[in-house]
Amino acid sequence: MQEDLSSGRIRKAPENFLNKDGIKTVLAEAKHGRRDFIRSAFVAAAAGAAVPAALAQGNPVPTEGGDPNILNLPEHSKGLGQGVAAEGYGKPSKFEANVQRRQSPGLTQTTQASVSFAPLQSLFGIITPSGLHFERHHQGWWDIDPSKHRLMINGMVKANKVFTMDEIMRLPSVSRIHFIECGANTAVEWGNVAVPTVQYTHGMVSCSEFTGVPLITLLELAGADLKNGKFVLAEGADGSSMTRTIPMELIKSGEVFVAYPEQGYPLRLIVPGVQGVSWVKYLRRIEVGDKPYAAKDEAVHYIDLQPSGLHRQYTNIQECKSVVTTPSGGQVLLDKGFYNITGLAWSGRGKVKRVDVSVDGGRNWRTARLEGPVQNKALTRFNLDWVWDGKPAIIQSRAMDDTGYVQPTYKQLRAVRGTRSIYHNNAIQSWLVQESGEVKNVQVS
Repeated sequence: MQEDLSSGRIRKAPENFLNKDGIKTVLAEAKHGRRDFIRSAFVAAAAGAAVPAALAQGNPVPTEGGDPNILNLPEHSKGLGQGVAAEGYGKPSKFEANVQRRQSPGLTQTTQASVSFAPLQSLFGIITPSGLHFERHHQGWWDIDPSKHRLMINGMVKANKVFTMDEIMRLPSVSRIHFIECGANTAVEWGNVAVPTVQYTHGMVSCSEFTGVPLITLLELAGADLKNGKFVLAEGADGSSMTRTIPMELIKSGEVFVAYPEQGYPLRLIVPGVQGVSWVKYLRRIEVGDKPYAAKDEAVHYIDLQPSGLHRQYTNIQECKSVVTTPSGGQVLLDKGFYNITGLAWSGRGKVKRVDVSVDGGRNWRTARLEGPVQNKALTRFNLDWVWDGKPAIIQSRAMDDTGYVQPTYKQLRAVRGTRSIYHNNAIQSWLVQESGEVKNVQVS
């Protein structure tokens, strides 16, 4: 991890530059609205910005004759490109090779790496590319032959039922966009450990479109006792036999479904808004019961140690949370001037209603723009215009969902949860922008 973080591979913040005259123009024109605000900034900065931008990118400084990257026709504009079929499965540009998942140095380990963190600082929009999707494995991953995979429904049912993948994929399906977040996302921040980038603080969250069959459909086909059956036990087919209790009320709502995704292929459980460990991968069995199962993975792990010494168990819902992804830790602002503050917000209870952003450590807040569509239990992108004056700034975001829940500060969270927790940290994240432009991870109580 040391090499990855110190080798200069972290993407810098957007390279938008203003000279001193440009800054004055921006401040004077800000009252005319966002479009005029941005237009004035870049018109005023056009001449002064060219030199620092070129230096920052390692390009020759434009001479009186103009920018050679404009004046000289590049090779790709004069020749025949590569054929699509030559690449087979599509791959990212080689110039984006540093945008990749990073492995975890901690958490529960096996002989294989158990966690990969999504590079939130390098992503746009709300959908995570499948090749950059965060992953958490308790016993490594398997490439299972779907023709041999089976799903059993048993317990409080009229008759045990076994489905093949072909049988499941013939049933009516749904497609929905949802976030998935590990309960241990942002875990190290509980101990005031300042990992350097947003990839390591918040990278155990991703958002995808999932397609599959509602679990209630499969239970009805097996004749499940939906009146007396209060819970189901979901079991995975990996070496850890991951097992999790899921409340029947979530299943009856129609939100829970079994999908055929890349992670957990060929079948996994989708439980929107609930911590990722309950989205059991390699799903092979659903047992209907009348009480929680207290399985090993919910009696020892993914529980919260309270100040009283008791553990909070069956903590399923991922509460409202947000994080600024740019500017964020490890990035560098290369000059004063206009920047777009951007980030992600989400809630396991519904939709994000509002996100506020502060650049002074929480003393003052401005409401950010939510980029639509704002979907249920999905990531939401937010943006805010900002002119950096070159002085130290502490950037934070604070989300509120449509239930009225407001993302807490560390002081508020620790007052209830204490200081010995690991899981379910949704406190406000702070990024310190130093006078040098370097952005650091700091904690503000």
